[in-house]
Amino acid sequence: MDRESIILLVEDNEMDIALTLDAFRQVHLSNRIEICNNGEDALNYMFGRGNYTDRKLHPLPDLILLDLKMPRISGLDVLREIKSTEKLKRIPVIVLTSSKDEGDRAMSYDMGANSYLVKPISFNGFLEVVKSITNYWLTLNIEPPLE
Repeated sequence: MDRESIILLVEDNEMDIALTLDAFRQVHLSNRIEICNNGEDALNYMFGRGNYTDRKLHPLPDLILLDLKMPRISGLDVLREIKSTEKLKRIPVIVLTSSKDEGDRAMSYDMGANSYLVKPISFNGFLEVVKSITNYWLTLNIEPPLE
């Protein structure tokens, strides 16, 4: 990849957004982070609709961190749309949620999630999750071919 990886964070809880951004700062992640506060906004971003039509300003992300429990359009609906679209389906999607529900986990994987991580309660635990994401998905993982 010739450019820095872009991460799309799809999260409706402002405190969780702040926590995630703080954890990224703590691990010295300098990647560009785009934030969508709900499923509808995330789909608009991914499909280049509305405020996101300019792909130079809003390029497709290299990694998506997706919360499941959001109003209107859920994370599962966002995941389904992304993974059923030819030009988007290879973008890794990590479900990052507070849900430990086995049904949510099964549905996420059935719909093509690349990973399912439960948000730890402590900040130090969350920091370890962010380090793992950074080390694996942004360092070790080799991206799939574009086509």
